Amino acid sequence: MTAAPLDAASPAPSPAQWLKAVGRPWRRLSLVAGLITVADVLPAIGFAVGLTLALTGLERSPGAAVPGLLLAVGSLILRGLIGQLSVVVGSRLGRAIKADVRGRLLADLFGRGRRSDDRMTALVEGVEALDGYFGRFVPLRLAAGLSPLLLIAAAAIASSVAAGVLIFTLIPFILGMALAGTAAASENRRQFQALERLSGLFLDRIRALPALLAFEAVDRSTIEIAAASDDLERRTARVMRIAFLSSGVLEFFSALSVALIAVYCGFNLLRLLPFPVPETLDLGRAFFVLALAPEVYAPLRRLAAAYHDRQAAEAAAPSLITPDAAQAAPLDIGHTAPAIRFIDVAIAWSDGPPVIDHFDLEIRPGQIVALTGASGAGKSSLLHLLLGLSPLTHGAVEVDGVDLTPGQDISGRIAWASQHPVVIPSTLGDNIALADRTACPGRLALAAKAAGLTPDLSRRIDERGGGLSGGERRRLGLARAFLKRAPILLLDEPTANLDPAAENEMLDAIRHIARGRTTLIATHSPAVAAMADRVVKL
Repeated sequence: MTAAPLDAASPAPSPAQWLKAVGRPWRRLSLVAGLITVADVLPAIGFAVGLTLALTGLERSPGAAVPGLLLAVGSLILRGLIGQLSVVVGSRLGRAIKADVRGRLLADLFGRGRRSDDRMTALVEGVEALDGYFGRFVPLRLAAGLSPLLLIAAAAIASSVAAGVLIFTLIPFILGMALAGTAAASENRRQFQALERLSGLFLDRIRALPALLAFEAVDRSTIEIAAASDDLERRTARVMRIAFLSSGVLEFFSALSVALIAVYCGFNLLRLLPFPVPETLDLGRAFFVLALAPEVYAPLRRLAAAYHDRQAAEAAAPSLITPDAAQAAPLDIGHTAPAIRFIDVAIAWSDGPPVIDHFDLEIRPGQIVALTGASGAGKSSLLHLLLGLSPLTHGAVEVDGVDLTPGQDISGRIAWASQHPVVIPSTLGDNIALADRTACPGRLALAAKAAGLTPDLSRRIDERGGGLSGGERRRLGLARAFLKRAPILLLDEPTANLDPAAENEMLDAIRHIARGRTTLIATHSPAVAAMADRVVKL
């Protein structure tokens, strides 16, 4: 599989897709946990039968009620054992998946050197969110789909009309769950993002504590952390408010549904129904249906209570996705400079207005195209579209006549230099080599020379880019682009904030690096536009 371009990432799976993929190796254990939860139907029916037998037995003699009471007590004991077994299996499933995801995150943090504050938050808080999802929500999801139908089928033996009422009342119950879940989803995502921001801010201020003390900025930092803490508190309160409100709504529908069954059974027993029905209930059948009715909604209520676990896991999932999980299917476009076509392309984020709309452009192989326009016109969004970082909401993108459909990845054939290249605490040579780990020292030196960097590859650079000037940092991105043997070159504002002399030197490096490649450059610079074969103004 081809490697992703530096300073970019391959299109990541959605949270739901990632959670499904993470749980796939343990799907048998997940199925066992779900079936154990579904098995709770048996003691529920047994308890209803036992109470019915005890009640009808009392009509004959007190001793006749004993078998029914024993069955009810035995059903309760069996129900407790099934519940405990379900918790044990669910906990084992959650622990296994958490250990696997935590291992991947640790490898990503320390094996690949991708240390960041949000990764640390994901390692601590995000992984724990998976426990409730796989340990509780996944087993309950299967039970919520099967158990009500099995219980309604049992109720239909005693009363077909009551079974029909139970099926009908499931509709508003399920709609209420869906509406509550939709409202909770966005709030959960915002709450987790606020937690990540607070954690990152706190860790950053701890690292910069000597500088804060030296510049007497402690009070300001305290205010910033307090504001982030208050924001997290408000978002957490919103999540809890929605959770309590949704629980109240579902309890209302559940109580209303049971009340309808009780009214029907009572009026049927008294023969006071205002409409004809195809059945006449006796006390035993009516009591059995009435005892079973609350059990029909119990699996759905438990799923609703665990729905927060699902939303918490999906909110945490984006920060848990490691590069090996985010790899998309590669599209091999060869090693020669390709033609690129944008056909009626539109790019829009979420439900906002399009950043780019009805955009058409045909780029010949090996051509240098400069994208110009005001800030926010969509220059960077078009570059990100080829990298898979912008959503294609309309139209098509073709590379050498091949339609770039969602899920396909050409990042391995793209050399990318962003406005702010990633820097790792190491030597200059190691930073350039991030574009190609197999490069020999000779190729590294050639790339540094082509980009106009010093030939001293052993120079030390810290994680904040200390040891590099602004121009040298941009040249670092160009050196990586030169090192990567890719037929497409994307440059985002390569000469921004440079003086004219430094810009002219950078232009020479860009011409050298762009040879034999199809090149797109997003720029505000007239000098960069002048060197391009074609200028497209957005």
